[in-house]
Amino acid sequence: MEILHHHNNDRGRWYIQAGGEILGEMTYYHNSPLIITIDHTEVSEKLKGTGSGKKLVEAAVAYARENQMKINATCPFAAKVLSAEDYNDIRVI
Repeated sequence: MEILHHHNNDRGRWYIQAGGEILGEMTYYHNSPLIITIDHTEVSEKLKGTGSGKKLVEAAVAYARENQMKINATCPFAAKVLSAEDYNDIRVI
């Protein structure tokens, strides 16, 4: 399963697409050049139980680390994933 990334001005998304259908999506916006806020995560019933939501968050984490950024999450799912100690380096506290 490939996670794709699209960025447009100060908003963007990571998503999973198959057969022309978006099966999972996590959206974000830039608070500043070095902080993004994840505001929504949604996964299709077709992907429930596959860990796809967490993989979307992990794609954002990889992006943040590569770009020396921090992540804030107003999305409850992303906030829960990011609460793990593994993500202390990129989480806005």
